[in-house]
Amino acid sequence: MKNLRLIGIWLTAGLILLIPLIAMQFTTEVNWTKFDFLVAGVLLFGTGLLLELALRIVQKFTYRVAVCAAILLGLFVIWAELAVGLIGTRFAGH
Repeated sequence: MKNLRLIGIWLTAGLILLIPLIAMQFTTEVNWTKFDFLVAGVLLFGTGLLLELALRIVQKFTYRVAVCAAILLGLFVIWAELAVGLIGTRFAGH
């Protein structure tokens, strides 16, 4: 069961990365570089592995939900900052 979840994590992250790759074939508005794919891959795979770790370690259901929600919130904040500069750091993607 645990290995099945890991396979699901890899497949899900890979499928999410295929979205901009396919979009780049049809429009010039999506313009990702290799570095963009690398950063997105690290974020997605890292988040998936952190979620897997949380599911393996945290036993109580409510704590699992809270930890997983915090991990996903972190992913979304970092992704938004890199995409449009939500917070305004020097890593913002203006």
